Amino acid sequence: MADNKGVMILAEVGDGKLAGIATELLGAGRKLADDLGEELSAVMVGSGVGALAQEAIAFGADKVYVVEDPLLKDYRTDSYVAVMEKVAKEVMPKVLLMGQNSVGRDLAPRLAFKLDTTVTLDCVELAIDPDSKLLLQTKPVYGGNARAIFTSESMPQMATLRMKAGEPLARDDSRKGEVVNIDAGLDASAIRTEVMEKVLEEVEGIKLEDASVVVSGGRGIGGPEGFEELGELAKLLKAAVGASRPPCDNGWVPDTMQVGLTGKIVSPDVYIAVAISGSSQHLAGCSGSKNIIAINRDADANIFKEAAYGVVGDWKKVVPAFKEKLKELLS
Repeated sequence: MADNKGVMILAEVGDGKLAGIATELLGAGRKLADDLGEELSAVMVGSGVGALAQEAIAFGADKVYVVEDPLLKDYRTDSYVAVMEKVAKEVMPKVLLMGQNSVGRDLAPRLAFKLDTTVTLDCVELAIDPDSKLLLQTKPVYGGNARAIFTSESMPQMATLRMKAGEPLARDDSRKGEVVNIDAGLDASAIRTEVMEKVLEEVEGIKLEDASVVVSGGRGIGGPEGFEELGELAKLLKAAVGASRPPCDNGWVPDTMQVGLTGKIVSPDVYIAVAISGSSQHLAGCSGSKNIIAINRDADANIFKEAAYGVVGDWKKVVPAFKEKLKELLS
């Protein structure tokens, strides 16, 4: 443990800029590093990503390790595991963080095995224990009905952080930092997969994962027409529209809108659950929300146990009235 120092995050890049989860990890990592009194570093992996190193510094990094290679243009498990293993063994961080997304979920467990350490996935809060100086890793358990705090004495202490669980720091372009280039050292013959094609998901409006406000509907919405009503509410709130599993299974909305254990995990500032009973599977997908507002005609619905605010009533009356009030306030 004495040889491991500092906090390191994987800073993903997308569309020529730092991904949102990267800035959130830098914000979380900055606090952890300050509490440890140690350095925060970021690893940027890809092809042509070095130009963004200063951006990572502006968002809180003290040092940026850049690994560039044409073989790293697209995420592939073999290449990223090999590169991250090399960087981690060279830098020897005390804490190594990634995002709880398609990359982090795939990469983190495999990398932890290579580094002979443990990893806690889907954390919603990270902190440093003032006494032991170990990483306190908080994550939802039992379908989101409770939270557990994990620690590990194996190094590096690894965790993935749920999107929207942390806040990016204000960008400061005057910050100074060091940029270190590391040779990828990849052998193309060792990479067993090939990216044949990329198909981008077409999303109208705000993506669920990026939204600060989400309006979701459940089985009680009754059909696709009800989601048109929720869509109008979402436009007023500049929100994304989600759903519990039954509306997706019934074909009322696309599966990509599902929030829950088998759908997408969201952590918006406000989550409005309309006609959703609040099963543990659904709550597992939205329990990280800062505020849950429930609208349900069943006063005993489980969703009210998790909600900060609730309205007992028919959504067909409540939502239109809410929309009219919003229009009045916004005008």
